[in-house]
Amino acid sequence: MNEDQKQNLKETNTEKEKEVDNSISTHENAQTEEINKDGSEEKKSEEIILELEDKLARTFAEMENQRRRFEKEKQEAFEYGGFAFAKEALNLIDNLERSKKILENDESLKNSEALKKILEHIDIINKDLISIFSKNEIKPIESLGKKLDPNLHQAMMEIENDQKEPGTIIQEIQKGFTIKDRLLRPSLVGVSKKSENSDKKNQENEEKLDNK
Repeated sequence: MNEDQKQNLKETNTEKEKEVDNSISTHENAQTEEINKDGSEEKKSEEIILELEDKLARTFAEMENQRRRFEKEKQEAFEYGGFAFAKEALNLIDNLERSKKILENDESLKNSEALKKILEHIDIINKDLISIFSKNEIKPIESLGKKLDPNLHQAMMEIENDQKEPGTIIQEIQKGFTIKDRLLRPSLVGVSKKSENSDKKNQENEEKLDNK
């Protein structure tokens, strides 16, 4: 082999080496791009999964809130569904009380055996109604002798009375009732107030003390 052949062979080998190096470099670049591409797609997939998990959690939370609201409304409907009916039924007690007072004030019936029996029957019916109401947690409001409570009582008049503290209920015009923890209707009442003479006396006494 002469020198020219050797030189040509050397150049050929060099070119082949360059081609191999270029091929390796291209392959490595392709692998790097593929890795970067896979990493980007994996990151996007994770973001999508996290977003879906967040939406799912919000949906479950909303469903739970709706379930609780429904349970609360159902419970209230069960407990207070008869509210309007109970309020109307109180008219029975009112009518019995009115009838009793009318009969007691009837001069033609006073002190008669007939009146006594009628009043006894009215009291029995009234007690039975109160008992039925009580079993359904409808209870009368205690008023007489109590301090006026705006949440339970409605003052219809003021009555002069120096024996009671001002604002004390001394007359019950119409009995009030509660159903469970709700007010069915307030008691209509009359409350005590100091008499004018008492106020004048107190004022005079205060003036005397000031002059001393």
